Amino acid sequence: MADAREQEEAPTRLCRTCFHVHREVGPCPACGRPRQISHPELLSLSIAHIDCDAFYASIEKRDNPELASKPLIIGGESNRSVVSTCCYIARMSGVRSAMPMYKAKQLCPDAVIIPPRMSLYREIGHQMRAMMRDLTPLVEPLSIDEAFLDLAGTDRLHKAAPAIQLARFAARVEQEVGITISIGLAPNKFLAKLASDMNKPRGFTVIGESDKLAILAPLPISRIYGVGAKSAQTLARDGLSEIRQLQAMDEGTLVRRYGETGLRLYRLARGIDSRKVSPEQTVKSVSSERTLDRDLVTYDELEAKLWRLSENVSTDLKGKSLAGLTVTLKLKTSMHRTITRSRTLDAPTQLAGPIFEVGQQLLRPLADGTPYRLIGIGMSHFRPLTEADQPDLIEPTRTKRNKAEQAMDSLKGRFGNSAIMKGRSIDGAKSASTSHDKKR
Repeated sequence: MADAREQEEAPTRLCRTCFHVHREVGPCPACGRPRQISHPELLSLSIAHIDCDAFYASIEKRDNPELASKPLIIGGESNRSVVSTCCYIARMSGVRSAMPMYKAKQLCPDAVIIPPRMSLYREIGHQMRAMMRDLTPLVEPLSIDEAFLDLAGTDRLHKAAPAIQLARFAARVEQEVGITISIGLAPNKFLAKLASDMNKPRGFTVIGESDKLAILAPLPISRIYGVGAKSAQTLARDGLSEIRQLQAMDEGTLVRRYGETGLRLYRLARGIDSRKVSPEQTVKSVSSERTLDRDLVTYDELEAKLWRLSENVSTDLKGKSLAGLTVTLKLKTSMHRTITRSRTLDAPTQLAGPIFEVGQQLLRPLADGTPYRLIGIGMSHFRPLTEADQPDLIEPTRTKRNKAEQAMDSLKGRFGNSAIMKGRSIDGAKSASTSHDKKR
């Protein structure tokens, strides 16, 4: 009798091999395999985050089995290049994305370095996206290799709970695409993304309402959505480094100290996130690019063009009521080779200042003496305006710059675009540039 009661109280378990649902401890009673997911809320949660494991490197290893057991870095071999991504073997040596290549070589001298094949990665990314939409139309891409899914109500269509659908999906990806994914399943987007990163590669992590506070408590504050490196440093100076410290503070204290940012910290530290999964919008990206009168080589020359292009993109975003999460820099060499670099922000923006700042970071390592005939910048992966450019008392300097730009926009709206300009805009005000909206 006691054994039956204990089995009823045991959390639901799902076999990741044969997808059998049971409550028995140990290997799956149906197939005998050990890979199990266990959680009391396993069959009731429906918000998922899917993230491909070392996406570029996994594709390269799939296509060249000789690389399977070797540390692999994707990027240019020049010491001035940066790491685009790397496999988990290389990560064990300390190699990370966006790291200077010379440093990566020092950390992992035995690594195999190969250039990225972006057209192939995009093709496989689109294939993955189509497979996700077989589960639900509510797919919100974050980048080429990750997305949120809202699977609420899909159990009636697929005759299985979201957790079972996701386990089947992971197996399908391994079989049909030849790469692996990690999955986070939770009550909301913040917790789902957090979960997907916890047990990579081939992870399937569940965070529920019952255990979210305990899971969040020991994590660094930098794991909270929207808290970047600078914000984390400022909070650390205030004596705040772990989420448990935010959980111990009341809402009023955090709001008085950090304004709207404090309210966001209060809620996310408790696993509260009301954002909906928003499918990809009609406009996929907004960009501005310029073919140069002569090839430019130095960083200073290229940066001088970048600000006006960032303003153009910002103007388009504001006109379309869009805010983007991913900044992409585009360069074309004198030999017509196109180079792109992207970075995903902590929070979406439609302002020229933040776009330009990230563009500078992406441009700097590429200004290596190569002559360029074209430069462009763009934004993609759009989010609701309610999430964009929020006041940030943790980084007041950035907030002041954002408010100044918003004030300038207001004046331009009343008196015309030429009513007020930043100093760096004046030299390029008459230059021609081309904007492009890429639609689905």
